[in-house]
Amino acid sequence: MIRRLLFELRYFREETPWDTGISPPELLKYLMESSPGHALDLGCGTGTNAITITKHGWQVIGVDLSALAIRKARHNAHQAGLEIDFRQEDVTRLISIKGSFDFALDIGCFHVLSGAGQQNYIQNLTRVIKPGGAYLTYTWLAGKGDSSSIRLTESDMSTLFEPSFEIRSFIRGTEGHRTSAWYHMIRKTE
Repeated sequence: MIRRLLFELRYFREETPWDTGISPPELLKYLMESSPGHALDLGCGTGTNAITITKHGWQVIGVDLSALAIRKARHNAHQAGLEIDFRQEDVTRLISIKGSFDFALDIGCFHVLSGAGQQNYIQNLTRVIKPGGAYLTYTWLAGKGDSSSIRLTESDMSTLFEPSFEIRSFIRGTEGHRTSAWYHMIRKTE
């Protein structure tokens, strides 16, 4: 509840530095190399990436905790002449999300969750991505001398995801003073 209110306030004040309005090259590369299908944009914000994915021929559902973000995402999709299913939804629960997705995207959502939230997120992600489906995520990782609340490490990512996902690629980077990484994972077949 508090997390949702904090995000609503940030969107209301337009203090959303994560909402750049530009889809990253890592996503564009994935879309160029993949056949369209059903996609889920986790923490979709104002819809930038859901719109990009849809323009590449995919059917997309975008979810975000913020009602203001979802309202703006719907407006942005309408302005682009696109039909996209945007839902106000908690990524740790995904109550309204059914079916099997070929691809899921998360840019900067997973790393802000609590340990229990991360476990629930992965459990639901595993439920909604079909075996062989792809998961692309951008996350912050704990770095040397980092005083932020991010405590997620490369080892944590492997431990958390590898029971259900195979990590296909890992690209370490930085964002400002933070250590960051792109992960491309594939849902394991049973």
